[in-house]
Amino acid sequence: MEKIRIIAEKLSNIPWQDKPAGLAGPVWRSSDNPIIKRNPVKGVARIFNSAVAPLADKFVGVFRAETINGRPHLHLGWSDDGVNWEIEEERIAFVDENNQPYQPRYAYDPRLIKIDNTFYIIWCTDFFGASIGLAKTDDFKRFVRVENPFLPFNRNGVLFPRKINDKFIMLSRPSDQGHTPFGDIFISESPDLSYWGNHKQVMSKGGQGWWQSLKIGGGPAPIETTVGWLMFYHGVTQTCNGYVYSMGGVILDQDQPSRVKYRSANYLLTPEEWYEERGFVGNVIFPCATLHDAGTGKIAIYYGAADTYVGIAFTTVEEVVTYIIETHEEVGEDQLLGRI
Repeated sequence: MEKIRIIAEKLSNIPWQDKPAGLAGPVWRSSDNPIIKRNPVKGVARIFNSAVAPLADKFVGVFRAETINGRPHLHLGWSDDGVNWEIEEERIAFVDENNQPYQPRYAYDPRLIKIDNTFYIIWCTDFFGASIGLAKTDDFKRFVRVENPFLPFNRNGVLFPRKINDKFIMLSRPSDQGHTPFGDIFISESPDLSYWGNHKQVMSKGGQGWWQSLKIGGGPAPIETTVGWLMFYHGVTQTCNGYVYSMGGVILDQDQPSRVKYRSANYLLTPEEWYEERGFVGNVIFPCATLHDAGTGKIAIYYGAADTYVGIAFTTVEEVVTYIIETHEEVGEDQLLGRI
């Protein structure tokens, strides 16, 4: 088989730790975890489920900050190495297209994705119910909100890092006003970020294992590889002691990403460490961002832990894609085009 490669830019300063000897599985945790702990900045009790991206020779982050009154907002952060972060005390100030203040009532679980020369922030917001918020910035000084792409109720909006057939492509998880009785991932396209259509189903919850039996949701922006789009996602099971969130991996078709090529039957990471098992909401691993280096194939995965901390895990594109292919499981109609 031809060597599996990442199709993207090189990132020579990617944070990295080699795989510990004897460790099973294709993904391993940083020994520095959790890299962001409780009470990280004045007025903020916890930071988790956050997104990062390279910017020049440093890193920028958009962080879910749970304030000391319990309401989440988005804050910027800056880092020289992707591990040690300085978080801004003030939340991001959003404006509309006319430069008028346009602050969300709340904002959580952001993704940060660069398409061409613009960065897009996607988060869960209030639009007469839980829905998807969307904003753009060119300089991390002015943040312009785009009107909400979808009706409520919807969560886990994730943009692909490039247009496909000249269309923006977004993953999402429709639901109702409960805690997601629906649980599948869908895909939509737009010519302009205003009008969305051609909605298709991508992935179903379930499978032979129980770790993703309740619901699934998109994670970081998919990574383009020579095999297809590599996507990390979260899967949720319901136990007698509450929900458990784990991380899974899937490969989507490069040209028609509503079609699943390979999907691992096993989770890639599940709560095992103290900072994943114990916190404000225990037993949660929630991936939101990756950094990846096309030169070496290294991938650093940023994830929220127990709704309290931020952790990093590592893998390589060769190791994780090979694992997903070798443990592939067909689930529902995932390998079809997502329309019936």
